[in-house]
Amino acid sequence: MSLLTLDVGNSRSVIGVFDGETLLDHWEVSSDVARTADEWFLMAHGFVRTAGLGEVEAVAMCCTVPSIQLELKAMLERYFSGVPVSVVGPGVKTGVAIHTDNPREVGSDRIVNALAAAELYGGPAVVVDMNGTATIFDVLDEQNRYLGGAIAPAVELSLDALARRGAQLRAVELAEPRSVIGKNTVEAVQAGAVFGFAGLVDGIVERICETLGADHDDVAVIATGSYADVVLDHCSTITARDPWLTLTGLRLVHEKNHG
Repeated sequence: MSLLTLDVGNSRSVIGVFDGETLLDHWEVSSDVARTADEWFLMAHGFVRTAGLGEVEAVAMCCTVPSIQLELKAMLERYFSGVPVSVVGPGVKTGVAIHTDNPREVGSDRIVNALAAAELYGGPAVVVDMNGTATIFDVLDEQNRYLGGAIAPAVELSLDALARRGAQLRAVELAEPRSVIGKNTVEAVQAGAVFGFAGLVDGIVERICETLGADHDDVAVIATGSYADVVLDHCSTITARDPWLTLTGLRLVHEKNHG
């Protein structure tokens, strides 16, 4: 079965197509709030047809932007009314027990990541999702229950803010400097971003492990998202990298609801 998956975030979206458990292809696009339902369909359908992947037989989607979700739901109703559709949210089975103060406020992408982590790696586990807007930590206990997590700014967002607010600073490429001791302004900013966020990731993961009462060696720490590989190269706590974890989670959601 050809399954279309849509992971729509605040700044970027990832589109993927599965045949069974195999991810055949994937594409990244901007999350344009002005894009209409028809435009979303033409874009997604165009990718699928150009790649020669045949007709879409099912769709699974998660979206963290309410205005975009309205257009996506309109797209699904207009163009995919005859196929199984799973939109992650209330009423859709995920199999993830959510142990937070208000389960409804947990982002759909976070639940999807937790599902994929539970199925592929098993708890206790921490998912570190480094996307364009935020660095998100999601935590599963040894019973694969979702406990919550932590949210920090994204690396790119921090660099943009620094360039806008610093009178003598400018936008720089996120790249590894020669040393943690920058010899010029560009390298100093890069050192702060690369090594600073690597320290942030490791520090939060270590505190999560302490809170869980688990030895770090017994906790799966999965990095996902399509950003900041240069930061992850300097993280000592990451045990696996799975850039398409969310797409896999959407496939699992489809299987649980239409399997």
